[in-house]
Amino acid sequence: MSHSSLDSNKFTSYQVFVIAILAFLQFTIILDFMIMSPLGAILMPALNITPAQFGTVVSAYAISAGFSGFLAAGFADRFDRKKLLLFFYAGFVIGTLFCGLAPSYYFLLGARIFTGIFGGVIGSIVMAISTDLFPFQMRGRVMGYLQTAFAASQILGIPAGLFFSNHWGWHSPFMMIVGVSTVVGVVIVVYLKPVNAHLNQKNSENAFSHLVNTLKNTKYILPFITTGLLSLGGYMLMPFSSAFTVHNLGITIDKLPLIYLLTGIASMFIGPLIGKAADTFGKFQVFVFGSVVSIVMVLIYTNLGITPLLAVVLVNAVMFIGIFSRMIPSQALMSAIPRPESRGSFMAVSASLQQFAGGIASLLAGLIVVEGAGGVLEHFDTLGYIIVVTTLVTMANMYIINRRINQPTT
Repeated sequence: MSHSSLDSNKFTSYQVFVIAILAFLQFTIILDFMIMSPLGAILMPALNITPAQFGTVVSAYAISAGFSGFLAAGFADRFDRKKLLLFFYAGFVIGTLFCGLAPSYYFLLGARIFTGIFGGVIGSIVMAISTDLFPFQMRGRVMGYLQTAFAASQILGIPAGLFFSNHWGWHSPFMMIVGVSTVVGVVIVVYLKPVNAHLNQKNSENAFSHLVNTLKNTKYILPFITTGLLSLGGYMLMPFSSAFTVHNLGITIDKLPLIYLLTGIASMFIGPLIGKAADTFGKFQVFVFGSVVSIVMVLIYTNLGITPLLAVVLVNAVMFIGIFSRMIPSQALMSAIPRPESRGSFMAVSASLQQFAGGIASLLAGLIVVEGAGGVLEHFDTLGYIIVVTTLVTMANMYIINRRINQPTT
């Protein structure tokens, strides 16, 4: 593609369509994951399962997604990315349908594993497509728009999950996702052009050796470690944030959706702005800004006691500015590392590491945090200190990665 300086900063109408459809597709995947969280209170009595069994159902998705990312990495660069996307998206929709039809705990567990196998790979294909179709100087904005899918799923996922399940039973949120996802799938079939330029690079490796070579590539080791650490920090607070908000900060449970809603709305506006800033001022510079904001806000947040609602919303919103200012530029920077012919496998391994790191972070957080008198969480501040350390390490790693990317001889 030839880009003049003028149109290198302007999206074409087709590029706008691609960003919109990929963001919406991400939204359906994340919504499927997010929706499990508010369903716990309804699902446990409905299927007569214990909290531990519910935890297993939630983590089964992440673990199977992690494994499938590794397995798919070998094949990720051998096909037109559009066909690959549709194959895994179809599997995800079928898995979600099974979740909605599940009559028992074991059926639901199997359905979540099946959904994870397919859903876990989609994020990496989306990343590969957006890297294939957009030049480096646009990718901050692209990642910014794709991240709004997280914010939108947070705004809609939890309230919509509760609304649907309260009115039509816990099966209905899954059926809603199946309906929406089917429409998205049809739009992709009809309007997305093939994404196959990477197939011009002749690749005679078989799938296994392609995966092994991706894992062995010394240029990829530091980015993989950094990806894992970024996820580790991000997922540590997530499992206990609602319990911490209620028991430690003194916010009543009926105000929780409001906090999610306001934080999510703020994040939806923040994402594209940070993406634009990353393309304008430099991706590494915005990452450093985000890391500093994250460190300050995580230390404040994890040490809070009883706090007024407005202050909690404000702290959450600023903390999300920090998180997004790390996630968006780091994804844009990482996208410059792999060559087109190994881009799919690089993204698939990265996605796996994110899933595994998220699972490990949740387990670690569960071992560190203790429930005290009246449900108050103890040692929550310890999670904050761990996140500060991982944030400082990722800053050092990203400094090295950024220097490598900007070296003229690569």
